[in-house]
Amino acid sequence: MNAVNTSAQSRFHSVEAATENNAVQEQAIAVFRGPHQPATDIAAKVQALETLLTQAASEFDSIALASSLAAEDNVLFDVIARLKLNIRVFSLNTGRLHQQTLDVAPALQAKYGQTVAWFEPQAAAVETYVNTKGRDAFYESTALRKECCGIRKVEPLARALKGAKAWITGQRQAQAATRAELPTREFDVDRGIEKFNPLADWSEADVWTYVRQYDVPVNKLHFEGFPSIGCEPCTRAITIGEDIRAGRWWWEDPTSKECGLHNANLKK
Repeated sequence: MNAVNTSAQSRFHSVEAATENNAVQEQAIAVFRGPHQPATDIAAKVQALETLLTQAASEFDSIALASSLAAEDNVLFDVIARLKLNIRVFSLNTGRLHQQTLDVAPALQAKYGQTVAWFEPQAAAVETYVNTKGRDAFYESTALRKECCGIRKVEPLARALKGAKAWITGQRQAQAATRAELPTREFDVDRGIEKFNPLADWSEADVWTYVRQYDVPVNKLHFEGFPSIGCEPCTRAITIGEDIRAGRWWWEDPTSKECGLHNANLKK
């Protein structure tokens, strides 16, 4: 398998190459899967992260973390819990999540004594989509996929952020081409509030170094080749050399794969 990627997007890949040699390939797979990334020195990044979140909580009396229950968001959850910051945490239960994703919430409760607040889509909107378009119509076109995301994610997010003056995400620059220029702080024009991406410059290895050092609960799918996890029918495991988010809406153009929660990424 000669998988050296020379495209402009190669820097987003967890593994740049794998050879025919089985031992080397097995090692590449181990490094590729996030949980087995090598340790990095994250002391300065952790300090900067704690400072940023503390300042954000102080600056805004109504601020929330939108958690997908992925490793990145659980890192942020850990900091918020450890420092007892006044930042509420919520998650969007789309109705199509993996059971492994749902299982993260009680794991957080067990470790920290607190968990996420769930926001679900409007039942009537879901029913209309399913009855008129089909339950899995999102495979047919990007427009139908975005419509489904709008119902199951974007509208619930709007309710979750009602009254908030700022929100926080676990997005990282290295996740995809659409996030290459992601800033640590920006103004969310779509929602008219401030938006923080505290892990913007963190690598996959940085995230997993933190997870190991602080014993952070994580989604079990991360150990099965799922570095990015969304709804079950729209997420697959990825292989060596693929973009970290290649398993999300894999049938679409990678330069436009956002669900509607982060449309600003498509404008950069």
